[in-house]
Amino acid sequence: MTPALTGSLGLALLLGMLLMRVPVAFAMFAVGFVGIWILNGLQAATGLLASETFSLASNSELIVVPLFILMGNVASVTGMSRKLYDAAYATVGQVRGGLALATVVGCGGFAALSGSSVASALTMGRTALAEMDRYAYSPRLSTGVVAAGGTLGILIPPSTGFVIYAILTQQSIGRLFMAGILPGLLLLSAFILTIAILCLLRAEMGPKGPATSAAEKGRAFLGAIPILLVIVLTIGGIYSGLFSPTEAAGVGAAFVIAIGAFSGTLSLRSFWRAAQDSIVTTASVMLILIAAHLINPFVALSHLPAEVSDLLVSLDLGRVGTLILILAIYMVLGCFLEGLAMLVLTLPIFLPVILDLGIDPIWFGVLVVLTLEMGLISPPVGINVFIVKSVAQNVPLIEIFRGVLPFWFAMLVTLAILVAVPGISLWLPGMM
Repeated sequence: MTPALTGSLGLALLLGMLLMRVPVAFAMFAVGFVGIWILNGLQAATGLLASETFSLASNSELIVVPLFILMGNVASVTGMSRKLYDAAYATVGQVRGGLALATVVGCGGFAALSGSSVASALTMGRTALAEMDRYAYSPRLSTGVVAAGGTLGILIPPSTGFVIYAILTQQSIGRLFMAGILPGLLLLSAFILTIAILCLLRAEMGPKGPATSAAEKGRAFLGAIPILLVIVLTIGGIYSGLFSPTEAAGVGAAFVIAIGAFSGTLSLRSFWRAAQDSIVTTASVMLILIAAHLINPFVALSHLPAEVSDLLVSLDLGRVGTLILILAIYMVLGCFLEGLAMLVLTLPIFLPVILDLGIDPIWFGVLVVLTLEMGLISPPVGINVFIVKSVAQNVPLIEIFRGVLPFWFAMLVTLAILVAVPGISLWLPGMM
């Protein structure tokens, strides 16, 4: 059996296991370990497992993962996400579709704390869905806004998706964080415009909320100031060079914990719960990264990247055409696979092609992460849709998928803009 055939069969087996909902880390570990065993022998496979596990365990950059996750979890259990929503509602709640606008802005703000799309959708769903239901919002709009708004968590830094992309491609975490800021704000603006258009066409989808007084606005903004300071401190510190991403994660987590402790909203029990959730999530990410470091050498030994590169070159699509084809493949895979699994499965194959074409890997990382976001609300998997369904149990699943459809097209337009104008993604990293 040739190495290329072995690699193809291995990846086909991996894809099948993932479609059957086998845990991502286990599926990648099994295929990677057995594949290297077949191609290079058992000693090579066990040696690589030991060396890569130690290498990852000693990588200080990976400390950003548990610290940023802890920061988001503490912000959630202390009700800081609610304060973000309240501040956004005080600003725009009284206009048509105002509660939906406040929700998507709140999702963007919470994304800058948690770095997790699932956490953003779940937290804002618990906060905002009851409010929109109370003011007779269309269930299609309310659930669609929460599911789509949650996807901002993987693009607006700090983003777990960017961290994993950086580790797999050996790129700068700080530059990737900066590259996600303007695209994240662009996507947030696209969501806001989508809500405005929907409510303009059908006013009953998003009735106006009650007006808030100047005093209420002031109290809401005062409540959100500590959270905004955390966001400015972490992201601004990375941009200015004051902090490395690891240091920013530590400072941000410490600041959020201090805010919760001094305000009396963080008890020992709630902190322990946030810490437990952070450990479980971090362990899942680390296992995926260990498995990824077995899959990547297996794919390299199979010569599949060279085979795929030759195939794409033979199509003669040009630089932009090849990039669009790769992004289209990601969109299709996003309908069936979880985002981190897609990164690990595809980057060893597509990254060499991208580098050969002279495409900036930072720019490519932003485009890939955005396509992963689209997968979070694409049927039939659509993880964020099922998260929202768990909160809004009385809304049919098909209704939620219909609700996210306009936002999916808004993401597609945003992706097209980012492909056409690379500077949106590369300007801030270039200024660092």
